[in-house]
Amino acid sequence: MNSIDLNCDLGEGFSNDTLLYPYISSANIACGYHAGDLDCITKAIDLCIANNVAIGAHPGFNDKENFGRKEIQLSAERLQDLVMHEILVVRFSAMKMGQKLHHVKLHGAMYNMAARDKAMALTIADAIYRVDPELMVYGLSGSYIISEAKALGLPTCSEVFADRTYQSDGSLTPRNEPRALIINSEIAIKQVVQMIEQQTVTCVDGTIIPIIAETVCLHGDGNHAVNFAKQINETLKQHHIDIKAQ
Repeated sequence: MNSIDLNCDLGEGFSNDTLLYPYISSANIACGYHAGDLDCITKAIDLCIANNVAIGAHPGFNDKENFGRKEIQLSAERLQDLVMHEILVVRFSAMKMGQKLHHVKLHGAMYNMAARDKAMALTIADAIYRVDPELMVYGLSGSYIISEAKALGLPTCSEVFADRTYQSDGSLTPRNEPRALIINSEIAIKQVVQMIEQQTVTCVDGTIIPIIAETVCLHGDGNHAVNFAKQINETLKQHHIDIKAQ
């Protein structure tokens, strides 16, 4: 039987957070910088425990005004300090509740920059390693954050997206371009099943490229998020695909 992890960015202050946990297997919890706060973190960990969901930290730039989606240039030292601090906030919160931090997934602009910038990816991977060399790194399939984390000996999980389209180089279509987002749930589900079962994805220009799919991101914002997550969860089970964290 094939298996896949379903992850979701949570603890970001959206009202539908609590309804998503039954349909996912891992959560990326905002660390309080691009969104959320300590109360949100504690609530998110509680919900992870109740729903047997793996706990992850979701660090991003300190920029709530832009929800962490604006690129910010930092020195390697400042970037490492930021990432380590954010991870530790969630890690200590989890430890106080008797839980272990499972993984780290970057947010927004930081995620995209580390996917394409090898030096930045290594800087961040080193920060994660310094916190805990057993932390799993979630990152864009085929990107630098995956290769640099592997080079340091960190466990990795290659991520694909249910509701985003792909370019022929394997990158995500930028959000400011047409057809960047997949709104139709049937199309999104078809893409997810293709990525898991065939390890390929059909790009916006019609080309089909290979892709490693170990975890699927389901975005937690938007009015359709809960129904979307439920549909994907149910469809994967119908295809005899087991849903579990690595």
